[in-house]
Amino acid sequence: MLVLVYRKCSTCLKALKWLEDNQIVFEERPIVEQNPTYEELKEWYAKSGLPLKKFFNTSGLLYKELNLKDKLAEMSEEEQLQMLSSNGMLVKRPLVIGKDYVLIGFKEKEWAEKI
Repeated sequence: MLVLVYRKCSTCLKALKWLEDNQIVFEERPIVEQNPTYEELKEWYAKSGLPLKKFFNTSGLLYKELNLKDKLAEMSEEEQLQMLSSNGMLVKRPLVIGKDYVLIGFKEKEWAEKI
């Protein structure tokens, strides 16, 4: 299981602590230094079954600076994936990639059911 995190994010730290407390083996990847690639995001999006908008960190400063709230609706899926792959700070985190699931954000109940 791969977990993409930003160590300065309190939610990510809570998620990592939850994983450790539950003795779950995972590979940690820093989302800023090792930004998800276009190909990875495309695969994870397909596997997740979620709307692509869920992958965006809508509360992030960069999202707001780029005024993506208004722009996303006009962007193609391709353009949105390219945008996400351009900067890890645009991607909602933590992002968990399991064998047959993708989890976005830390919701303890959802994690307990899926992981």
